[in-house]
Amino acid sequence: MNENYSSLFTPGVFVINPDMKNEWGIGQIQSSINNFITVNFENVGKKTINLSKINLEIININATS
Repeated sequence: MNENYSSLFTPGVFVINPDMKNEWGIGQIQSSINNFITVNFENVGKKTINLSKINLEIININATS
């Protein structure tokens, strides 16, 4: 993963894990150190994610369809 990609994942950003979207729900990043981020997901609580292993998607919770 390049550094520019991981720098997008900062505290406060909302994300989903596309592979676990229905089970985990929306998450908010709590902390970020190198390629590791801690995310608090609405359905499963806090998870530590290795961004080199799991591809999260940043979402805009204020977007309208």
